[in-house]
Amino acid sequence: MSLQLVFFGVILVSSVRQIAAAESVLSGFREACTNEGEEVKINMACFRCICKNNFVECEQESCPAVDDCYFYNKKIPGRCCDKCIGCLHEGRMIDSGTEWTDPDDPCDHYKCVSGVVTRSRIKCHTPCSSPLPLKHGQCCPICLGCQLNGQQVTDEATLSEDPCVKCTCDGRRKLTCMKKSCPVLQCPASKQIRLPGECCARCKERREEVKIPQRHCIIGKGVHVHGKTYQADQCATCECRNGTSFCEKNTCPVLECAVADQIQEPGECCPSCPMQAEFFRTTCTVGGQVYQNGDTWSLSACASCECKAGEVRCAKIQCTKPKCKPNETLVTAKDECCPKCVEIPGVCTVFGDPHYKTFDGNFYSFQGSCKYQLVSDCKEHTFSIRVTNDARLTKSSSWTKTVTLKLGNLKVNLGQKMRVKVNGTKVDPPYKLGSVLDVYKSDEGTEVIVSTEQGIKLTWDGNNFIQVEVPASYKNKLCGLCGNYNSVFRDDLFSRTGVNMTNNVWKFAQSWAVGGEKACTRPRKKELAAKNSQCKTKKFFTFCKILKTDIFGDCNSQLNPENYFESCKFDMCECPHKQCYCDSLAAYAHECKRQGIQLKNWRRDTNCYPNATNSLISPYHHLLMQQQQQPPTSLEKVKHLQQQNNAISRPNQRHRKKTRRPKLAIDPTSRRAPPPLFS
Repeated sequence: MSLQLVFFGVILVSSVRQIAAAESVLSGFREACTNEGEEVKINMACFRCICKNNFVECEQESCPAVDDCYFYNKKIPGRCCDKCIGCLHEGRMIDSGTEWTDPDDPCDHYKCVSGVVTRSRIKCHTPCSSPLPLKHGQCCPICLGCQLNGQQVTDEATLSEDPCVKCTCDGRRKLTCMKKSCPVLQCPASKQIRLPGECCARCKERREEVKIPQRHCIIGKGVHVHGKTYQADQCATCECRNGTSFCEKNTCPVLECAVADQIQEPGECCPSCPMQAEFFRTTCTVGGQVYQNGDTWSLSACASCECKAGEVRCAKIQCTKPKCKPNETLVTAKDECCPKCVEIPGVCTVFGDPHYKTFDGNFYSFQGSCKYQLVSDCKEHTFSIRVTNDARLTKSSSWTKTVTLKLGNLKVNLGQKMRVKVNGTKVDPPYKLGSVLDVYKSDEGTEVIVSTEQGIKLTWDGNNFIQVEVPASYKNKLCGLCGNYNSVFRDDLFSRTGVNMTNNVWKFAQSWAVGGEKACTRPRKKELAAKNSQCKTKKFFTFCKILKTDIFGDCNSQLNPENYFESCKFDMCECPHKQCYCDSLAAYAHECKRQGIQLKNWRRDTNCYPNATNSLISPYHHLLMQQQQQPPTSLEKVKHLQQQNNAISRPNQRHRKKTRRPKLAIDPTSRRAPPPLFS
């Protein structure tokens, strides 16, 4: 039986097989996709899916918070979320969780929670000595500067002595602090819980809506008839109105004394401070440090304190975790407390006989041997990156030989073996030019990285691998072989003249050639031969299967290797030194690292070392030697590795037969014999 299931946020095409007629085991593989960044339609409600890293990834639709909900409507078929019962107020139904104020009195606050409307007065807290005058429609005074205990407030802050006091800062650097009462809950007091540091209690459990007589109300363990008045707790008095409890609740004032000093009298709604001593304390002592009245100090990026009349008053910023879009990530800026959603930088990659992955995720191949505009700011002309492809006397191959970055009056040349020139002068990394330019090597020493103050980051391995990273501010401004960076992969192949050439990769790429015929290492009239070249041998395709083994297993579940696998086969067609597979493996490993997945031993396990010899050594050789040196833990595993080794070392006859060219996931324009990955 074949099914489609959503499991851990990804689509699995799977099958169920019965075991011992009693239990079932789910097996399958992740669903692949090609429309990178776009929504994928599936035949399942309540889930939204997109294509990410060439895999279908799904997430459940977000549902309204039901933390305070006690009674809820049973999920209706076709509806994705449980729904808390609402409130009937002034003849209209209001969703649970809705808050509002009286238009004529902004301090008159209402909140609907699970069939109960709580009305209360907002209490203001003014943490500055000279607030702005109140305007019409405002309840609480406003302080300029967004400072609380000397700390900058960027999101929402609470006074830790009273977590019900909330301070917020708007975009115009205006701070407002207020205290609201907690809503009356439907659940009994025995079913309520208040977590440390939280202002309000919540119901510990939820129940399906129970059947009660029409127009009756439930509060706690009691059922009340329409028009009846009742006491919900010592702070709230309620009345049943057409099935909705309407409650008036006192809001306790903000106290100046510490929580430990507050007194709660039996039967009273609000705590109070003890009688003030006749003398006025002017200092606070914390951990042996003496602070004067009015002094403030920071505990961390999220917390600060103030000495006030001998009492230590502290404030803590409570961060609300925003829900980021698929192309965003959470970033906490230096010296700030709360993270924010920031769009992930755009990345374009070039590797092998050149294979290109654009900023928007479009994969294609092009073997031109001239100079080309890889990426350029075509709107404001702030920078450009050009590449020179070299044919090295081959008929159908090419690879990137040099990379040139132009940035205003600055010119950076990156050559073979990681040679670097800045404005014509050779430099050795690390090299800095003020805040304008930073040139350094990667931690492994296998790449040189150029970083600019505009946020452009260029990575070069000294042979053929290039990665260009640009901030999201360049969106819809770029052009060249890396595409237009507009989050739509389908329109990346626009020529210099603005013609969509998605169906003709060769013409698209040639339109971005620069420098004329003299910039080509193979005459342009012979370029057609490279375009139409055919694969001559496929016996070494097995090397490319390394991408789908346990060596890259940690990454295979996150990043679809198929495009890199097809690129590898493409490169191995006429490879003279038999290690061209390393180009695709290195590019895949690099992308895995960018996704946060470290593959520490992939070079050792595949024989893809920098400056490696060109001898044909099985990439499984290391694993086999390791198994021979240690007691085998699994005879089957050793046999499996040996079979893989034999298949590579002695390809069988069917590999030598003429077969039809395999269908590629990239643009199939040629086969080639590139140089080794590192020279």
